[in-house]
Parts: sequence; structure tokens; C-alpha cells
Amino acid sequence: MYNSKNDLVRLAAKEFAERHILPHVMEWDEAQHFPIDLMHQLGQQGFLGVLVPEQYGGSGLGYQEYVSIIEEIAQVCGSIGLSVAAHNSLCTNHILQFGSEEQKQTYLPKLASGEWIGAWGLTEPNTGSDSARMTCVARRDGDEYVLNGSKCWITHGKSGNVVVIMARTGELGAKNNATAFIVERGNPGLKFGKKENKLGMRASETAEVILEDCRIPVSARLGEEGDGFKQAMKILDGGRISIAALSLGIAKGALAAAAKYAQERQQFGQAIVQFQGISFKLADMATKVHAAELMTRHAAELKMEGTSMTKEAAMAKYYASEIAVEVSTDAVQIFGGYGYTKDFPVEKFYRDAKLCTIGEGTSEIQKIVITREFLKDYPL
Repeated sequence: MYNSKNDLVRLAAKEFAERHILPHVMEWDEAQHFPIDLMHQLGQQGFLGVLVPEQYGGSGLGYQEYVSIIEEIAQVCGSIGLSVAAHNSLCTNHILQFGSEEQKQTYLPKLASGEWIGAWGLTEPNTGSDSARMTCVARRDGDEYVLNGSKCWITHGKSGNVVVIMARTGELGAKNNATAFIVERGNPGLKFGKKENKLGMRASETAEVILEDCRIPVSARLGEEGDGFKQAMKILDGGRISIAALSLGIAKGALAAAAKYAQERQQFGQAIVQFQGISFKLADMATKVHAAELMTRHAAELKMEGTSMTKEAAMAKYYASEIAVEVSTDAVQIFGGYGYTKDFPVEKFYRDAKLCTIGEGTSEIQKIVITREFLKDYPL
């Protein structure tokens, strides 16, 4: 589970986050500023092509190292952790897993280096969890496809240089009715709508993507027509590990802040950690974080082995995201009134954590996946 390479990668991510992210966390959060220059720096450090083989300009690392990178960055800023996770596991990984050799050669070096920022579009205003009923459509027209529709809640939807779009190519509600396409920024049919004003993760850009008679060549299709939904589900399996890692980092950051404060804060002539009400709360927080880490690392291990891990990834994502909310809530409580101010970091962990229970499949969807998968072990 742990090795010297992973330890070195973790240290590099930790040092980068403390030096280049920590001094600007609240400034970026308040202004909802997406730091594109920082993303380029992250690429130069190899943090935007973590899973990409070296032949395509990536770091050629595995999921254990990937979890460590996301976790360390998220302990400092969930927003940047989210952007790194989305860039790696969604857009970049979709092209890596399902792109042609030409597509890989064209896009992966730019994405892995941070020269280009990636986005991934599945969700629509009326089809969140019900993605089979998407209204964004792609119509074949000779050697081209014409895309029309919109996508919402897209990370890097405004600043992304390339977007992987899932569009419907079959009948509404039909099986295998979606196809994935690569759309580059600069295409006259690709537009960007509203940038969302969010509760948390405010330095990670979230925006609407609009496609109006967006023409792309057939060569921009990822895989075969009708394979888009199957591809997306496989991408989300890995994406759940990244959101589990993101949740874990946020929870660890909140726990560390609360543990430090509880040992420093004096009431009734002693540190508040000496009171059972606080010490037991910290014990529960630490236990939840440890359990979430074990689940996340186990899912990552299965992923690296090439073993089916749909159930384990969903469990890790579900549990880690929920305990991130619980741990950050308890951290605010330990800080008392100070925890409700922006002078201390726990209020941001509290705001950022909630998205983890929603993005890349809500907790309710994870429960559906978990039940479906584990019941296979108990056939009638």
C-alpha cells in the first residue's frame, strides 16, 4: 500500500501545496478565482498527468500515488484538489482509456503538462443522475457530427481548452444511446454560459457548457458510436476513488486543525482536549478518517490490480464523503464561535466537504451501486 515512491510523491505534493497554495487559499475562495497559472505549475510538477504513461508525457504513476497527491492538496485547499482530480480522472483519463492512438498523441501531452486544462461534460440541467435521458444530441452529417445542447456543473467549463462531451446519438431512453466526443476550445459552436456562485469549492471553476450547431469531425469521436455511457461509467469508477481521496484530504485537514486547536485552547484552567466531550469527539473523528483511508486505499489497490472495484470505489466515495462532512462539522464545533469565522480554516473545510457527497454521483446513487454490486454475492 505504501512505498518509497509514494512517500516521495506525497512529500512533493505536500511541499507544493504549502508553498504555492496555502498563502492564497482565502483570497481565491473569496474572489471565486480559478488560478490557471497554478494549474500550469501543477502540470510542470507532474500532478496533472499522474496516471498518464511517460510515452505521452505523463508521470506514469499509479492510483496509490494519485490518492496521495489529491489528499495532500485537499488538506490545504479542497478547491484545488477538486480541479486536479477532475482534470486527471475525467477528461484526461477518458482520452487515455478510450482514445485512439492519434487522439492520445494529440491531447495527452498537452493535458499532462498542464499546457491545456481539461473538462468533462455528462450532467445536464434535467438529467443529473438520470444520464440516459440526456437531451444534448449529436447528429451524423457526412464526415462530421453536429452537437446541440448544454451541460451544467462542468469543472473548468469556461477555462478548459478541451472538453470530453457525452451526447445522445440514439433514441431517448434507449440502451447504448450515448457517444463521447472531444471538442476543442475555439470551436465556434462551443460556448460557455453561467459560472456558478457556489457555497464551497469556490476556487474550482464550475460553469455551463453550451453547444450550438457545434461541428466536429468523426475523428473526434471516442470509441464507437453508442459506447459513451459505458465509457462514462468506467471513468466514474476511477473518479469515485479521486473524490474519496479528495474527501479524505478535507477530513484530514479539518481533523488536524481541530486537534491543534483543542490542545491550545484553554478553558477552566486547562486545554479543552482534557474535557471528555472534546476528546471523545476527536477520537470519533480520527477513527472515521482512518476507516475512510483504508477503504480508499483498498479501492486504489484493486484498481491497480485490474480487479473489478465498482463496489469498493462506490463504498469508498460514499463513506469518505459523508465522514468529511461529519468531521468538518465536528471541527467547527470544537472551534466554537471561532469556527464560524473565516479567520480559521475549518469553516472552509465545512463548506467544501458537502460537494463530495454530490459530485460524481450522489451518496444516494452510491448506495444504489453498492446494493446492486454486493447482491451479486447473494444470488437467489
